[in-house]
Amino acid sequence: MKRVLILGGGFGGLAAAHKLRQSLAPDDEIILVDRRTHFMVGFRKSWALVGESSLEAGQRPLAALEPHGIQVIHAPITALDPAARAVELDGRRIEADAVIVALGAELAPEKVPGFQAHALNVYDPQAIPGAAEALRKFQGGRVLLGIFGVPYKCPPAPYEIALLVNGFFRRQNVKVEMEVFSPQPMSLPIIGQAGCDVIESRLVENGITFLPNHKATAIEKGEVVFANERRPFDLLLGVPPHKCPAIVAQSGLTDGGEWVKVNPRTLETKFAGVYAVGDVVEISMANGKPLPKAGVFADAMGQVVAERIAAQFAGQESQATFQGEGGCFLEVGEGEAMLVRGRFLAEPAPEVMLTEPSAAYLEEKRSFEAERLKAWFS
Repeated sequence: MKRVLILGGGFGGLAAAHKLRQSLAPDDEIILVDRRTHFMVGFRKSWALVGESSLEAGQRPLAALEPHGIQVIHAPITALDPAARAVELDGRRIEADAVIVALGAELAPEKVPGFQAHALNVYDPQAIPGAAEALRKFQGGRVLLGIFGVPYKCPPAPYEIALLVNGFFRRQNVKVEMEVFSPQPMSLPIIGQAGCDVIESRLVENGITFLPNHKATAIEKGEVVFANERRPFDLLLGVPPHKCPAIVAQSGLTDGGEWVKVNPRTLETKFAGVYAVGDVVEISMANGKPLPKAGVFADAMGQVVAERIAAQFAGQESQATFQGEGGCFLEVGEGEAMLVRGRFLAEPAPEVMLTEPSAAYLEEKRSFEAERLKAWFS
């Protein structure tokens, strides 16, 4: 009997768990560990923020994996020993034949002085109900949406949120002056200047000012502080900095860096039998920039790792490799969405494009969520 330990119940962990269950012998153990009780597709936060749907409508209990032959443990990980392929959960030690680290990227609002006191965290599901209530009560004025650090999950999401929030205020006849700022030189560098011009023009057409090269150093009451200026606000929506979970960094998997180092094609770490997938990893594209953090990539990584583990257990050599193909949706309002898609690990440079907006892409976005919830939890 073999045992696989999956740390994290997000896209990567769930994709790996189901693929393994399909591939391994019935008596092989698959154990998924996550302190959370439910899974939710991240982009649902945008819909809940503007009242289009609820968070609960897209949540599914991880306990629903049990009938599929996947054991679920809800507990914080107190120690991770990749050399021994073992974890400790509240003093209980579990060893495995293979370990998949899929713990994602954690939000780190504490890195920006004043963020927790003055900003509405639009990337934290627990903060969304309060942020939605603040939007409903807002009477008008200056609205800022800030990206406070890179990399961050789902790069198009802040611009989607800006457009949806702006549309929400317009429907409520609330007058606002809205600005979006980023520490990067353009909105989405991965798609190049032409693609960024499309996104930034869309913002301008909706009365939203885009401020590139704006790295915030702090937030004070009614003002975001930058190196050489201050921007006033009446309402501040913030995307906080992200960080690798401390338990992962302390394990030696990051080699002293910010994220887990892996073979970009096999997702293997430097420890035998230990893999890492999803937002917790750092993979460099051919242009030297990091692969964007997105659920579609975590999903694909999880499946590749599952195939490789199953082949290893069977004494075979797997040819499964991560190709870096996929994309992220960018909902633009009025029933339409764009799609940032491409071959992100292509040589000699990433091949990424931004589609025209259409109702079909919005339907594809909804199907992306519905299909996974059905496949993983029904």
